[in-house]
Amino acid sequence: MVPAGADKIWAEDSGGDKPVLVLLHEHVADSRMWDPIWPQLCDMYRAIRYDVRGFGRSPAATQEYSLLLDLLAVLDHFGIGQAHFAGCSGGGGTIVDLALAEPARVRSMVLLAPGITGYDWPPEPELDAEFDARLAGGDVDALADLCVRIWGAAGPDPFVTDLARSAARAYGGQEKFQREDAPAFGRLGEISTPAVIMVGDLDQRAIIECDEQAAARIPGCALIRMPGVDHYPTVRAPQQVLDTIRKYCVA
Repeated sequence: MVPAGADKIWAEDSGGDKPVLVLLHEHVADSRMWDPIWPQLCDMYRAIRYDVRGFGRSPAATQEYSLLLDLLAVLDHFGIGQAHFAGCSGGGGTIVDLALAEPARVRSMVLLAPGITGYDWPPEPELDAEFDARLAGGDVDALADLCVRIWGAAGPDPFVTDLARSAARAYGGQEKFQREDAPAFGRLGEISTPAVIMVGDLDQRAIIECDEQAAARIPGCALIRMPGVDHYPTVRAPQQVLDTIRKYCVA
């Protein structure tokens, strides 16, 4: 458990003296999203993953927090000055925030369907109202079903449903305590870190458009399209994700 203010963050460190790879999860899942490729990653890297406050094995937040500051707390706890990074959705966005705030700490970044702070997300009032109603009702299963309906377009999968249920349990604390980090989208041209963005063709249109624009703005960034993949790329296409990490996250 990594101290983070008055709270704690669950983290796992595979150890060893190999190149460091830090993994950040999407916010419709928890760090188990890396399970399909975790053993292979540990063979090549000193792999570190953690659960955002309230997600997975991390206790619920009790105070305001920032995703970027919590990432820095994890890095400092394990004595990581510089690392490779891979992250999905909101986790990918946090890596982008780090690359702008402390670029020397990021050797490379593999961004899976990243949601980037400062992007002009299109309004979805009906969906927002449905989410708010289910959150207010406190029905975790109803929230998880909504997540799967929105983000799991590739079809039913028990693991995806379980990941969504874990995330749904965190949303109350997230809504109450998480504070936005500084907008990053308008500053993407400042990034000098080697980067690749992967996005599935079954993901939400807004995510696809955000990622297309982000790849065009980040100097030298590659864009990899993933056919038949939704917002759970490590579940739907684990080998492709693993191969991409191995290609771009090199010593």
